[in-house]
Amino acid sequence: MSLVTLSASYGAGGSRIGPALAERLGVPFVDRAIPSAVAERLALPLGDALARDQAVSGVFSRMLQSFAPAIGPFALAPIPEAIPISDQDYCAATEHVIRAHAECGEGVVLGRAGACVLREHPEALHVRLDGPREKRIVQAMRIEHVDRVTAERRMDETDRAREAYVRQLYRTDPRSADLYHLVIDSTAISLDACVELIAQAAHGRAQAQLSA
Repeated sequence: MSLVTLSASYGAGGSRIGPALAERLGVPFVDRAIPSAVAERLALPLGDALARDQAVSGVFSRMLQSFAPAIGPFALAPIPEAIPISDQDYCAATEHVIRAHAECGEGVVLGRAGACVLREHPEALHVRLDGPREKRIVQAMRIEHVDRVTAERRMDETDRAREAYVRQLYRTDPRSADLYHLVIDSTAISLDACVELIAQAAHGRAQAQLSA
């Protein structure tokens, strides 16, 4: 059984590595299930939950309204001026869903400050995917089939919003190596090799926990 959280900067390939890793480990990729479960828990329309997922929270939801392209796994939808669910409630519900999945002892969680939420989980492997800005731009252009201008804009918008989300809610820097067991430059290593590397690390951590 393997439980992995993935934190990825834009262009680092998290959206490709996450589901491939889950398939490789034979565990659920819970990324797309989180907004649906949060919506159900808070009795929100699914569209609202998708719109507010991860970085589109609180004051950042207003800033992100101008970002028409998709950010992360979901496209942004219009957010009403007044939503009766507070940011704290939404964050707490997201954490609850992540921890509920973690109780099963297996799964791959992409983003949503998973390393912070499950920081004390004894079995979770926390991984950060990153790389030099220029190489991430090139990789994003290839993965998303977009031009340089679009990739640069999405990088600036996405990285800023995700970092602000973690800093605001968890008072830490998502780029800090202290949060992770494994930090990989996924622009220097093929995405397939990254999947294998993380899978081996996950198996190794699971074995270490069994023998502890």
